[in-house]
Amino acid sequence: MSASIDDYVISKVKEFRLIKGFSQSYIANELNVSVGFIGMVESSKYSNHYNLKHLNKLAEVLGCSPKDFLPDKPIL
Repeated sequence: MSASIDDYVISKVKEFRLIKGFSQSYIANELNVSVGFIGMVESSKYSNHYNLKHLNKLAEVLGCSPKDFLPDKPIL
């Protein structure tokens, strides 16, 4: 089974977060959400995901473009 677009985006955000050395707590503070929300987004046990406003702010915080979180081709 292939991953969903949400799974792809979440994994890319997490990858950027870890490369920068940012904690879930730091990201939660920057997005003005709870640490629990970030934990649920990054866990496959929950259906939470980032919205476009989150991705825009994450790009600012992580020093990249929002498009860096998206695949080059559609996920089928």
